[in-house]
Amino acid sequence: MRSWLALLLVCAPLAAGEINDIEFARPGGVPLTLDAYVPDGRGPFPAVIVVHGGGWEAGSKRSYEKPLLPALTEAGFAWFTINYRLAPHHKFPAAVEDVEAAIRWVKRNARTYKVDPRRVALMGESAGGHLAAMAAVRGRGETRVAAVVDFYGPHDLVKRETDRGEVGRNLRQFLGVERLDEEGIAKLREASPVTYVRRGLPPFLLIHGTKDAAVPYEQSPLFCEKLRAAGNRCEVFPVEGAPHGVGAWEKNPEWLAYQRKMTEWLRAALR
Repeated sequence: MRSWLALLLVCAPLAAGEINDIEFARPGGVPLTLDAYVPDGRGPFPAVIVVHGGGWEAGSKRSYEKPLLPALTEAGFAWFTINYRLAPHHKFPAAVEDVEAAIRWVKRNARTYKVDPRRVALMGESAGGHLAAMAAVRGRGETRVAAVVDFYGPHDLVKRETDRGEVGRNLRQFLGVERLDEEGIAKLREASPVTYVRRGLPPFLLIHGTKDAAVPYEQSPLFCEKLRAAGNRCEVFPVEGAPHGVGAWEKNPEWLAYQRKMTEWLRAALR
């Protein structure tokens, strides 16, 4: 009797509000946690899994993406912001696998958090945009998502690094690549979302500042062209004159139009 009661309590939908530091996976003994927000009402609600930036080696579930969470809350979405294993101690594809683990966890716990498992989206910024895109293009079955909002993520690492003429420090940490030789190019290609573009992917919204000095703006329209050519839905929303990072966008009211675009696009994609 007690065991049945405990099971009912675990599975019962939670009250509205925020729940912090929930462990969703423990790969190799490393505890990974997320914060969750459950909207008020019966649900089930569309949900967004948020993946933080930080060059694959820094940041946490409540660092760079702070401006995104209030906008999702006000728009009535459930959300989950996640930690993942960081470089250099954990190299690719560990962080991608952690995003995939979060997708599975959210779907398996959908009833408890009043989430519709058919309406789960990924959102990420910078390195988190890359990881969200990678998880989406790899996604099948339990790890397939319904939509992706990708803020200034690098999608073609080969082009980005060859245009620079060297492998940047963050990617050396993340991939273990030192040079743009045959082996290095192969690793960059393996870790690039553009490599895995195929028909049947979820719709993408790519939001990117046109004056981004860290991830060139062209990464987004070029990736979008590839997605469309394969028969997928994709849209680029340029933030004119904006640099890298949504935190910096808070300083200019004209750059905040992305928030309305983001929530309206998600509502349509997840309806």
